[in-house]
Amino acid sequence: MTWCIGLALVGVLAGGGHSAAAVRAAGSWGRAVEVPGLGALNKGGHAEVFQVSCGSAGSCAAGGYYRDRHGHGQGFVVSERNGRWGRAVEVPGLGALNKGVQAQVLSVSCSPRRNCAAGGFYRDGDGHQQGFVVSERNGVWGRAIEVPGLAALNAGGTAGVVSVSCASAGNCAAGGNYVAGDGHGQGFVVSERSGHWRQASEVPGLSALNKGVGSVSCASAGNCAAGGSYVDSHIHSHGFVINEKSGVWGRAIEVPGLAALGGNAGVGSVSCASAGYCAAGGSYVDRHRELGFVVSERNGVWGQAIRVPGIRDLGKGNAQLWSVSCASAGNCAAGGLYGEMQGGNISQGFVVSEKNGIWGRAIEVPGLGTLAAGGFARVGSVSCALPGTCAAGGSYADRSGHYNRLQGFVT
Repeated sequence: MTWCIGLALVGVLAGGGHSAAAVRAAGSWGRAVEVPGLGALNKGGHAEVFQVSCGSAGSCAAGGYYRDRHGHGQGFVVSERNGRWGRAVEVPGLGALNKGVQAQVLSVSCSPRRNCAAGGFYRDGDGHQQGFVVSERNGVWGRAIEVPGLAALNAGGTAGVVSVSCASAGNCAAGGNYVAGDGHGQGFVVSERSGHWRQASEVPGLSALNKGVGSVSCASAGNCAAGGSYVDSHIHSHGFVINEKSGVWGRAIEVPGLAALGGNAGVGSVSCASAGYCAAGGSYVDRHRELGFVVSERNGVWGQAIRVPGIRDLGKGNAQLWSVSCASAGNCAAGGLYGEMQGGNISQGFVVSEKNGIWGRAIEVPGLGTLAAGGFARVGSVSCALPGTCAAGGSYADRSGHYNRLQGFVT
């Protein structure tokens, strides 16, 4: 996207480490809190939460990165159990891979029974960027591994996992990007079956449109959807979606109705509640202003993209939708950031909910304005375990007001 602010914040419904059911009714967002233990890791003064995922109510995981005391980027994960967030930890084994001292967890996904997976990138000893995956079983994170087969595709030396989705324990899919030997960026997918990650492969049909996969979501094993962006011959960016049915990927299509909203568009997030019932979201440019959009799939057919309701009323600047999550067909939530752009880049995080197929109006995250005294905040990830029971997360700048002094939050 053309306008981005690097902030770290996380938000979960179980605010303050207590059971959400004990403090508020379902569907009511709690107050944002700093990620437990992240401050102790974040000696370099910059941390971000990039994604949150909930397998069930009160059982979630989140991941992102922080800078250690040497200023090196490291990946972390943090888990919530029974409505209480544990302490953030460095991804086991990632330090051994991260010889280039730059690693990040970009995506996390959890199935219902304390089994999650995460992925991202690191730099090897030659300075090349590589993709990794790591799995959690029964609440214990294993060791990170390089995505099998990705190095063979990644002849250009720049690859990473940007999205992970788990339909059940040990059955996940991941997607991301790599640079081929001709210097062109391509998208890839890789599947985990019965706890074993298979070989990464280029998604059929993607190379013809020079696409990059930005998000993957699986409703069940072999039934997934993905989205991202591609550049046409006029150097214009477009958003696309693609479906996998019974283990076979179809061909990518441009998001219906997105071109009518505006140009320079891309899908940043996809979520599937069940096979053939998904939602996607991202951003587009309308009259030199960036705005967020959502689009829904019903019975295997993608509908028309619409502008996020109420997003223009939040501020006069730009807006980006970063994350979408669906608990059931027609019941989803999304989040991102919007900016006033008065005297400099000032952003705030927003959330928006869909109920019974109707999207409500976007609102500012409750309490985030108090935390973000430095004037910068965003929602980087949203996850819904049940309709009206969700978590969100991202980053904010404290009173120092600098991008390089970020903190993580949950709500």
